Amino acid sequence: MRNIFVHHVFFWLNEPGNLQVREKFEKGLQDLLQIGEIQEFHIGKPADTHRSVVENSYTYSLLVIFRDKEDHDIYQNHPIHHKFIDECGSFWNRIQVFDSVDPAKKQGTM
Repeated sequence: MRNIFVHHVFFWLNEPGNLQVREKFEKGLQDLLQIGEIQEFHIGKPADTHRSVVENSYTYSLLVIFRDKEDHDIYQNHPIHHKFIDECGSFWNRIQVFDSVDPAKKQGTM
């Protein structure tokens, strides 16, 4: 698969030990997957790997793959995405996003 748009989001929950919050948050992540522009996805938790180069302090990660930036932009403005932010945004105290594209794809001026 080439010329895709990868959107990887890491979440640090306020109460990572609160099972009710985790269930609601996981349901919110699952609901996002209804957005038709998503080609592939992965919902994850930190793996049990411990090396100096591994960042594993986050609570959850969401990896979504789109055909292109245009599909990503549709996702960002989708009502389901806004609902997720409205309903789950209070659950996290930090969020980090990494977006990437194929190096061969022209993205315009940075």
